[in-house]
Amino acid sequence: MSTRNISLNFMLTILFFVIVDVYVYFAYKKSIEKHKYRKTINVLYYISVITGYIGLYFLYSNFKEKPLNATLIPNLFIGFFFSFFVFKLILIIFFLLEDIVRFLSLIYLGLKNLLTKKNAKVAIPERRKFIRQTGLALAALPFASMLYGITKGKYNFKINKITLNYKNLPRSFNGFKIVQISDIHSGSFDSKEAILEGIDLVNKQNPDVILFTGDLVNNDSREIEPYLNDFKNLKAQHGVYSVLGNHDYGDYKKWSSDQEKRKNMDLLFDYQNEMNFQLLNNANSIISRNGESIGIVGVENWGNTPFPQKGDLDEAIKGLDNIPFKVLLSHDPTHWAKKVLPHKSHFDLTLSGHTHGMQFGIEIPGFKWSPIKYIYPQWADLYQKSGEYLYVNRGFGFLGFPGRAGIMPEITVIELNHIS
Repeated sequence: MSTRNISLNFMLTILFFVIVDVYVYFAYKKSIEKHKYRKTINVLYYISVITGYIGLYFLYSNFKEKPLNATLIPNLFIGFFFSFFVFKLILIIFFLLEDIVRFLSLIYLGLKNLLTKKNAKVAIPERRKFIRQTGLALAALPFASMLYGITKGKYNFKINKITLNYKNLPRSFNGFKIVQISDIHSGSFDSKEAILEGIDLVNKQNPDVILFTGDLVNNDSREIEPYLNDFKNLKAQHGVYSVLGNHDYGDYKKWSSDQEKRKNMDLLFDYQNEMNFQLLNNANSIISRNGESIGIVGVENWGNTPFPQKGDLDEAIKGLDNIPFKVLLSHDPTHWAKKVLPHKSHFDLTLSGHTHGMQFGIEIPGFKWSPIKYIYPQWADLYQKSGEYLYVNRGFGFLGFPGRAGIMPEITVIELNHIS
């Protein structure tokens, strides 16, 4: 895409947001014209609009230049842009629906006058106060949640613990503790202190093994450089295993040559090795205890188009014919339903990530929802089918929206138990 086309697209994007702001402004201005604090409300709205456009500029700059590492101030502006846009979008839904009703009412009254041959003045009805207040209240909830998400929520790591029981688990592995992390996205981080706290939380779980399910970086392998020694401090009795996610291939950055892109991939392999991550590219490793063994299987990314489909289960399980229990690492949960379940081999537990839970949604006891569920049927937590389990981790980091609203970053602790 040429610079001219990028600039044109950016200008069209700006025009779209200007239209949104103009519509919202005139809709809400009429609603507050008698409010005693209308001047203060107007000033706050103007400041919010300006702040939002600064955030849009930073977002555009990041998309165009793809910086290696994020910083706090641009992230806050970008986060405010997303938050304020969602706020306006909800208001627009309410205002637009009411405007449609008002317009239809105007047509109805005009036709009524015409049919009854009256000369009564016809005016468009005023917006109803109840509709305005309902719209504002509903828009304020995600707005406040997203503001929290860009300041505190994105590093509010949650530890989710589950226990899984298996008859075919070797007795020596009873109580075996897996800690899963996923979607680090190191290029998005803007607080090293927060990342150190997250790593410390992982180590405090005393894992037998740590399994990382892909997306170490956003676009460029060098993004992980400031955090190499930090993630090197992850400790588990049987080490750290990892697989690649769709972002790890460097497909979302324009490279000067195929050779440069290949060099970036080689660099990622070197960094995984430097962090003591054992990368399983369509490969496996056997963990043994007291003469009994389980297999840790890893595949490259496999997802629906346009995501890479490099995962090869047949290649990954070579040499595991006599291993009674297998844990599969596969970044994209789509792989589970499309390829893992139909496969001739039985995978007792598959671990995935990729969805981030969209970093936006609702999670309360007994209920969880995110818009991502309409794209990925398996988007967070535990799923079971045909005697096989899938766990989808919500992600350690974040991407795009520099925050988390309702869907917090996750460290998963899975205890495996043998049952007779």
